[in-house]
Amino acid sequence: MSPLLRVRDLSVTFPITRPGDMPWTAPRELRAVNGVSFDLEAGQTLGVVGESGCGKSTMARGLIQMVPAKGQVMWRGETDLLALSPRQMKPHRADIQMVFQDPLASLNPRMTVGQIIAEPLKTHRGNLSAGERRTRVAAMMERVGLLPQMINRYPHEFSGGQCQRIGIARALIVEPKLLICDEPVSALDVSIQAQVVDLLKELQRDLNLAMIFIAHDLSVVKNISHDVMVLYLGRVMEKAPRRALYADPQHPYTQALLSAVPVPDPVIERQKRIIQLDGDMPSPMKPPSGCVFRTRCARAQPDCAEVVPQPEGGDHRVACLHPGPVREDELA
Repeated sequence: MSPLLRVRDLSVTFPITRPGDMPWTAPRELRAVNGVSFDLEAGQTLGVVGESGCGKSTMARGLIQMVPAKGQVMWRGETDLLALSPRQMKPHRADIQMVFQDPLASLNPRMTVGQIIAEPLKTHRGNLSAGERRTRVAAMMERVGLLPQMINRYPHEFSGGQCQRIGIARALIVEPKLLICDEPVSALDVSIQAQVVDLLKELQRDLNLAMIFIAHDLSVVKNISHDVMVLYLGRVMEKAPRRALYADPQHPYTQALLSAVPVPDPVIERQKRIIQLDGDMPSPMKPPSGCVFRTRCARAQPDCAEVVPQPEGGDHRVACLHPGPVREDELA
């Protein structure tokens, strides 16, 4: 049986011109996503993690043609979404919805909550009457923890957590099969983050939703994901089931990210040793040859500059020429 979503060799490239370039000067290429592949089953969550600028959000937008992308994105084993025209893509947009990072900025300040949540119904369920739309909106508001009496209020009258619940209600009102959450809790307080994550997990169980959950916080990803994929400079460094990745990370980049996750126990936190990464992430305009992580990797060998490692293995795939457990000389 085919997975709900099968992605193969997804790439997103942007042409870049500099001030002063002549009209005949060929633009340079910024490859934001480079050869990402994964499968996603119905009812499962894929967590996507990595530093800012690694291509997480661009990958999500490329999947649904919000930015131009190449590769293959097979939906239900039948349709390549990247091969569709905008008109052909429109029916599929009801099945794939997004929740965005900034809850307030993603809502139209001139529309009431009821109008915001009902807007996808007008686009994708045009046969519904105004009364039917209002009934569905009120039911969805209750489902995400909002009082139906708030239906005529405006976004600025709500807290950040409530605004994110409005965004979730808007995404789920058309009963999608896949929900893409682009850092949905990064702008919220820790206590509110937990509430939103618990809400998403509950909705996933009730609706059999598949989710792609993008985040910086690896503790949040651990709490909600079934599989986790680590990106660096547009490439997959490691992908594994959640428990395997957190218990036995094999890529030095994954190990560095996990070592930086705060521990609630102050005694353990003070004694914890972390992996220090040298310098900043290179520019995607001039990525390193071979392994893109080698310029910051303590295990880099001469062959790392020559060979581009590909994610290899079964359920636990690692794109590294020298994988393995953390070494003593890597710890600070």
